[in-house]
Amino acid sequence: MAAVILDAEVATISPSDARPAGSQRQPHGHCVPPTLWAAGPVHVLDDDKTGFLCSSQCPGGVILKTFDAITAMRDEGRTLIGGFHSPMERECLAILLRGRQPVIWVPARNIVGMRLKPELQPAFAAGRLLILSPFEPKHKRITVALADARNRFVGALADRVFVAHAAPASRTLALVLALRDCGKPLLTVDDPANEPLLGFAAKVQVREGKD
Repeated sequence: MAAVILDAEVATISPSDARPAGSQRQPHGHCVPPTLWAAGPVHVLDDDKTGFLCSSQCPGGVILKTFDAITAMRDEGRTLIGGFHSPMERECLAILLRGRQPVIWVPARNIVGMRLKPELQPAFAAGRLLILSPFEPKHKRITVALADARNRFVGALADRVFVAHAAPASRTLALVLALRDCGKPLLTVDDPANEPLLGFAAKVQVREGKD
């Protein structure tokens, strides 16, 4: 499959087009920037959006339950938004791309001139993958700081956030706690490894089945 380089497809939009979720308070520093860069179906920003976060290290029991939960969300037609960067997030993106529902991908860099991976091209060509970035064109490389800012942006934009797993003392857990303190609805899977999250996050109802 020929490479697709995002250039002419990229448009700038205002934060009002992204409809930050509700009127809830956002954690300090979790604001939506004045300009966003977008390629794909911008209209899906009007949809109800479920954010997705997962630490890079994820216990095996959580993995299987998360796959079931993501498959169910896909089959229900939910719009998910995330960076899809950690290994678990990438696996879940692959599941989502096999559906028909919209997906919003937020890379931790600007998207002008970005080369689109072959596995993303069918959904992008079909008009159901929106690629969205809050970062200026000078940010061409992914960094830890940009990844953290991206995750805060996802949390601000989502109507609720599904946290598959937040490892102890991780940046993911710190973000989840900040979202909790601001009243953002949170979801997780019922597993002993998620005991800290289950104290305040609702359990996702999962069904076992084939992808």
